[in-house]
Amino acid sequence: MPNWFSKVIHRQRRWFYASLMRTYREISSASVDDLWKKVVDLTDVSWHPLLKSTNVPLGLVPKPGLIFLAVTRFWPIPIHIFVERVNPKQMLSIRVLAIPGIEERITYQVESMVCGSCLSYSVTLRGWLSPLIWFLSRPYVDRVARCLIESVENSLS
Repeated sequence: MPNWFSKVIHRQRRWFYASLMRTYREISSASVDDLWKKVVDLTDVSWHPLLKSTNVPLGLVPKPGLIFLAVTRFWPIPIHIFVERVNPKQMLSIRVLAIPGIEERITYQVESMVCGSCLSYSVTLRGWLSPLIWFLSRPYVDRVARCLIESVENSLS
């Protein structure tokens, strides 16, 4: 095998594993319990700027290994969402399996603070399509944490 061929393959693998990551933090006056209830309620995604609906039965508590379908607001193609980890009242980690060539990992973390609670929303995109998907979805991803906090605070008022 020629030496240049192995360099091309190595570059392709490196490009495939390139990742984009961003974390958003929002502070809320709502309690950790109220925030956690909204995060794990997978049937109500009305607050989410990207998701329109899910096929999760009412009252189902997310557990690792749960796979469900969601429909986005922009195209009617259902996407698969896989629940990876759940630490009750602390963290929910999911993986979005939309199209081949992209892997999206989302983590919600809820922390207690003196003045209320803090929500951390982390998004990691990996794959060769990640720059394009990042460019298209970034304006909406920037609003997810803020929309969740506003939804919880409006329901408490």
